[in-house]
Amino acid sequence: MRFEILQHDSNCNARLGQIHTPHGMVHTPVFMPVATRGAIRALTIRDIEELGFEIVLSNTYHMYIRPGTDLLQKAGGLHHFMNYHKPLLTDSGGFQVFSLADLRKVHHDGVEFQSHIDGSKHFFTPEKVLDIQRIIGSDIMMVLDECVAYPADLQTAKTAVDRTLQWAGRSYEYWHQNFDIDAQALFAIVQGGVYPDLRLQCSTELQHYNFSGFAVGGLSVGEPKSQYSDITAVTVPALPWDKPRYMMGVGSPPEILEAIRYGVDMFDCVMPTRIARNGTLFTTNGRINIKSSIYAEDFNPLDEHCHCYVCKTFTRAYLRHIYKMNEIASLIYNTYHNLYFMKYFMDTIQKSIANNQFMDEYNKWRKIYSNSEKNNE
Repeated sequence: MRFEILQHDSNCNARLGQIHTPHGMVHTPVFMPVATRGAIRALTIRDIEELGFEIVLSNTYHMYIRPGTDLLQKAGGLHHFMNYHKPLLTDSGGFQVFSLADLRKVHHDGVEFQSHIDGSKHFFTPEKVLDIQRIIGSDIMMVLDECVAYPADLQTAKTAVDRTLQWAGRSYEYWHQNFDIDAQALFAIVQGGVYPDLRLQCSTELQHYNFSGFAVGGLSVGEPKSQYSDITAVTVPALPWDKPRYMMGVGSPPEILEAIRYGVDMFDCVMPTRIARNGTLFTTNGRINIKSSIYAEDFNPLDEHCHCYVCKTFTRAYLRHIYKMNEIASLIYNTYHNLYFMKYFMDTIQKSIANNQFMDEYNKWRKIYSNSEKNNE
């Protein structure tokens, strides 16, 4: 993997870049749709390619549980299995394992857990997680880390940072000794909860190793928006300028804008697809809830400024009707629109950085989404 910065906005730390991988190039800043189990909910791979996305994310934990590494190996990896041939990033599964609070035990050398499917027992070590991602065939792999829930007291967060750093060191050595590091990149993950000193410690110590990139984990897990902004402002500038920076699990336009302002390049989140299935849609005028009765006789397009198939074809009244009737088409159309919006949103951000006007774009979108969130409260 190779990362190059093409342009830097002079008014902040937003930057335009390219990530070169064995399966193609990714323009940054980028939003990655989430194919947790090897598929985007309610859409096809053809849809994702039609929308123009250059990279998707899948999850090591879920692919390990089902369909399992034996089948993935026989299939020739996840690219072949899902017939997707662009870049692929896999999360280590650490977040999913640590969310199984009643089904796992953390040890010095790894984490023991029970499958959420059948209760079978498994053990993830930093090395095993990389071996699974080798079989998956990810272009970008993530280290195993310990993500603490919010709120977490200082000692709990510190213990998680210490363990994350130890596991990162083991991951780096194993990767260097056993992988083609040009074919499969490895990103470290910064933890530390909402404690600035811990975030800085984790950021600094991870840089003892020459990872391909650095991710910020453990945010957008319930902390107040002000703390998200504060921790982003502290953590991101402390990471190497010449490596890609990835904000994990963030998918709302205001949070993406805030992170790009400080120099983040990559994002993923299930939120745009999940809220679409619940009837909440992103538009150029902010969020709307298509379930609302105010749209029952609204024969305007969902978003008059959007050029996606859904907005060019259907009215708000129709989209509300099929949602209320529990039609599968509603899930498809809503999801397609929200991901079209995310691609459009990231494209406008890229253009604004290229023109040295990111802060204008930042202020415009922040105002739009601040007003729409107030209206939807």
